[in-house]
Amino acid sequence: MSKRTLPPTASIAEAGEGARLVAPSASRNVDAIGALLEHVAPPTGKALEIASGTGQHVAAFAPRIPGLLWQPTDVEDERLASIDAYAKGIKTILPARRLDATRPGWAAEYSDLSLVTLANLLHLISGPEATVLIEEATKTLGPQGRLVLYGPFMRNGKLTSEGDIRFHNSLSTQDPEIGYKNDQEIIAIIEGTGLSMIDIVEMPANNLALIAERHIT
Repeated sequence: MSKRTLPPTASIAEAGEGARLVAPSASRNVDAIGALLEHVAPPTGKALEIASGTGQHVAAFAPRIPGLLWQPTDVEDERLASIDAYAKGIKTILPARRLDATRPGWAAEYSDLSLVTLANLLHLISGPEATVLIEEATKTLGPQGRLVLYGPFMRNGKLTSEGDIRFHNSLSTQDPEIGYKNDQEIIAIIEGTGLSMIDIVEMPANNLALIAERHIT
């Protein structure tokens, strides 16, 4: 994120109408992730979307869960403008904010969230950055708040498809600090923050959704 230039695969987006950008990957997975969130997201409260990208996701998620007030975020001006273009007219989406979620301390800007969601970023940042992101996200959650992480992962330290092997190798060739994370290591980080894993969902195209919750103490 702010400390590294993401590989080209992280920033592929096509020009759309006006300020809108179109990410083919977001077009492919938005329905599957939206359907998942309908089942696992709290029905009311405040939601933070980390690395909102083009804005296609949040613009689709908000109408599906109308009781949540969504705060989309990103680090790039072009994407912030695209997010706001997609969100125009949707009253439950706040103006996009700049957020580098790999920066220690950012959680102080948010509190008592019902949901934090992230799609397709962990494989594009380093292991230490992923740890910071998860630890900070956890701090923003209120009681029974949920964290939903979506993307490609190693399974028990192994890449499980030819496509994943090629993609992981292309990422690590460009930057040896990034690439697919081990699902078990990410789960250990999540549980180490005090959250409880409540589900691991197999998603289309060999992706996973990791769902965790802050229990009332």
